[in-house]
Amino acid sequence: MKTWGILLGLLFGVGCLRAAETNAARVLPVRGFCIEAPSPNRLDDFVKFIEEELAPRSVNVLILRVDYRFQYQSRPELADPTGLSRADAQKLAAACRRHQIRIIPQVNLLGHQSWQSQLGKLLQVYPEFDETPQVKLPEKYKWPNPDRLYCKSYCPRHPQVHDVVFALMDEVCDAFGADAFHAGMDEVFYLGEDQCPRCRGRSKAELFADELKAIQGHLKKSQRQLWIWGDRLLDGRTTGLGEWEASFNDTHGAVDLIPKDIVICDWHYEQPAPTAVYFAMKGFGVVSCPWRNPEVGVAQVKDMHRFREESPAVLRDRFLGVMQTVWSGSGGFLDQFYGRRTNAPAKNPDHTEATCFRKTFEEITSDR
Repeated sequence: MKTWGILLGLLFGVGCLRAAETNAARVLPVRGFCIEAPSPNRLDDFVKFIEEELAPRSVNVLILRVDYRFQYQSRPELADPTGLSRADAQKLAAACRRHQIRIIPQVNLLGHQSWQSQLGKLLQVYPEFDETPQVKLPEKYKWPNPDRLYCKSYCPRHPQVHDVVFALMDEVCDAFGADAFHAGMDEVFYLGEDQCPRCRGRSKAELFADELKAIQGHLKKSQRQLWIWGDRLLDGRTTGLGEWEASFNDTHGAVDLIPKDIVICDWHYEQPAPTAVYFAMKGFGVVSCPWRNPEVGVAQVKDMHRFREESPAVLRDRFLGVMQTVWSGSGGFLDQFYGRRTNAPAKNPDHTEATCFRKTFEEITSDR
């Protein structure tokens, strides 16, 4: 009887250990939300949203896309006088601290320096940073176009560009009290162009990797972590993901050239492509990111749980979680979320950012 008791005790102990490991695997380390930083006149609305919607859903990472909508003091020529102030940033940060939400500001680096027919602030003020000055913005934008213009990029090898953008990084991180920074780096279509005297003839993968290493090296001086979107590190042709969700201009080789402590935000919006496994096996921490399709968001949560439960411990710890992304602007999203306006597509009326957010986080919190 004593022997049976010992065996039963051992089996019970192993069962409890496995149950504990399963429960631990099901608690996603990153339960994120990414959105444009609010305008000052919607600041109180957004703080209320943090208090009443993000915190109760156990959101613990908030990425705010600040870009140039900020009253920069380090580079006043790039400041937006109608953007957030340092005091506004501190108010948002304080609300996040009250609920143990890690706030991470984003400024788009390298790509996304223009949008359709509008040049971004950096290239407006510093046109010499333009990777493709020969490409003129059309009066009326359309895609496709002869120049294959989607968004402009800055030249990563211009000798003055880092002095400018690193100052913005430092200031916005200081303002929010942030221990991490999101550099964007997505959808870079212009890089290493033949017309660029500094970049031509160079490997696009090396150029992309060098820029990431420069950004991360600067952040490390302040012990800050680098987050980026992951699309340029995926081969669009091999994966069949195309040139938006992945690279068609050979930047994907950078995945083997960059530090492994960069966090990859792996976005797929129309289907839950399992590329999180690829990034984890390459050694990166990875976060899956939906947008407006709730079925994709729910599937990404289920996949992330499955990857964590079925992987060896060292690999499991790289599957960090899921982050809802919002691209309609913070004011528009809040109006949609609270029913003050509706802009649902007629074909799929449940395919909205608000619905995706609700359904994705219902799945995240269902087992907790």
